[in-house]
Amino acid sequence: MKATDVIADGFARIHEVVHEAVEGLSAEQLGARVDPAANSITWLVWHLTRVQDDHVADAARREQVWLTQGWAARFALSLPAGSTGYGHTARQAGSVRVDSGELLLGYFDAVHEETLRFVRGLSAADLDRVVDEGWDPPVTLGVRLVSVMGDDLQHAGQAAFVRGVLERR
Repeated sequence: MKATDVIADGFARIHEVVHEAVEGLSAEQLGARVDPAANSITWLVWHLTRVQDDHVADAARREQVWLTQGWAARFALSLPAGSTGYGHTARQAGSVRVDSGELLLGYFDAVHEETLRFVRGLSAADLDRVVDEGWDPPVTLGVRLVSVMGDDLQHAGQAAFVRGVLERR
């Protein structure tokens, strides 16, 4: 198995967990918080998607799906267009709401497709390319992609946990 196949498989697993966490829930359930400072499923999935979109677009040297495919306008959030959710206050996280899971999954699926297109076009040697010299050691493309997968899986798991809490109430 090629290294890029392993990375594509990792992103496919994120896809499965995100869909399981979101599908079939109402807008109210997606926006519910287990306490006033907790993150909702909407925020968790939006955030993991924004981070994936931001980081993969940067590594691929292309524009973000959020902007090029009109998702920022469709979500119409009261946040700066470049916001990924990193460092959000509880109030800012609570402001990320959707009318349906279809909007949330539409953006997620669009980013997922772009991510897979990028990853499937890589060679093993591409994974050694330095994408961020601001760290010691500098971050390679392979490390960046694994970092995004790790972060995404954590947030997808949190969204699945919140769904479980909501379903047991």
